[in-house]
Amino acid sequence: MKDIEPFWSQHERVWVTDFKQDTSLLIELEESVYWLSYQGPRDWMRFCLNFPKVLRVLMVERPDMVVSTGANVAVNFALLCKLLGIRFMYIESISRSDELSLSGKIIYPLADEFYVQWQNLTSKYPKAIFRGTVT
Repeated sequence: MKDIEPFWSQHERVWVTDFKQDTSLLIELEESVYWLSYQGPRDWMRFCLNFPKVLRVLMVERPDMVVSTGANVAVNFALLCKLLGIRFMYIESISRSDELSLSGKIIYPLADEFYVQWQNLTSKYPKAIFRGTVT
């Protein structure tokens, strides 16, 4: 997300993430943040525990759009955004050059905009949009 700051800095925003060294910077920047428990890959228990928390964030904040750059709680947001009629944009990791991540595969049919960082993925996933890499 840091690499696409020129985009998001122009908009009102709220962050939702787990607390770790690189996200703690949000406190220093005085950004509005909701802290969730870490949700690892295939951690269905944490998925279920975070689901109502994500719903609460969406109901309190009423965003026009949600932008996600990766796994963690992205699937929770994609599902709830679809159900609530909120636009959802997903940016797949640059490390996914040949195939989408598991989160990406789940989110692909749900996202309003689905960005990949490798041109070749657009032939496998016609809905995917390639606009270059986020560096």
